[in-house]
Amino acid sequence: MRGVSINGFQETRKSRSSVQSVKALIGINQRNNRMKNQIPTFVKWAGGKKQLIEQFKPFFPEKIERYLEPFVGGGAVLFYVLKNYKPKKVFIFDINEELINTYEVIKNDVENLIIELKKLKQLHNKEHYYKIRAEDPKLLSSLTRASRFIYLNKTCFNGLYRVNSKGGFNVPMGSYKNPSILNEDDLKEISKLLKKVKIIKGDFSECLKYVKKEDFIYFDPPYYPLKKGQSFTTYTKGNFLDKEQKQLKEVFSKLDKKGCKVMLSNSDTKFIKNLYKDYKISFVQATRMINCDGKGRGKINEIVVTNY
Repeated sequence: MRGVSINGFQETRKSRSSVQSVKALIGINQRNNRMKNQIPTFVKWAGGKKQLIEQFKPFFPEKIERYLEPFVGGGAVLFYVLKNYKPKKVFIFDINEELINTYEVIKNDVENLIIELKKLKQLHNKEHYYKIRAEDPKLLSSLTRASRFIYLNKTCFNGLYRVNSKGGFNVPMGSYKNPSILNEDDLKEISKLLKKVKIIKGDFSECLKYVKKEDFIYFDPPYYPLKKGQSFTTYTKGNFLDKEQKQLKEVFSKLDKKGCKVMLSNSDTKFIKNLYKDYKISFVQATRMINCDGKGRGKINEIVVTNY
């Protein structure tokens, strides 16, 4: 009886050990999945797509070997693709010179960028904000320019990026008690993710120089206004209205003819839906996070256009 008892005890221990091993593996897989879904950020961005990633997943191709993203903005989709698909070639584009410079500095000099941001965090107050805002970025080093860009983005009103007709940043300071000016872990992770990414200053048409058949391209342009004359931010000193939206559609069509997989986000408006009527149009729901008068915060339909 004692032998049976011992064997039974051993079997029970083996069974418990197996259960514990399975639970441990499940825990590791869950942590890995959370890490994959955790998207690092370095700026607040009007219309940023971090909140929409879960809704975007069904639209992404099963496999991405080469990825191109004009209008890269805050990079939420970029970082998700880099972490989950690990494409062999990645090209990002933006016409915003300040943003592109910041990507380059994060990629190549993140440690010194963190040091500069820590200094700005210590010095932050109203007087210092407007002093930094008044600086001409073109007269600054790439490093100082990048730290200035992030600092102003994290401390300005609602994280808006708006420039005047001369290209000068003109957003007032936000009323934050303790603004989150930097997240070291996120910046370091982004730096690693960007190591093999080609960063290009240029408009959306630049991507035509780099594409190949089967490439995946995602467009997230300035959205067409829901109402005539409605606009709360000027992304660059130029506008992006009917003419520019039509030019973008022409690039979309050229990429389609080249055999690329193309995805585009925009506002749920008659003009945009008519523009892309020959392609598949789907809908997602976004929460409007940035608005100059604080109104209109809530769920709103946006469209996703695909050619596949």
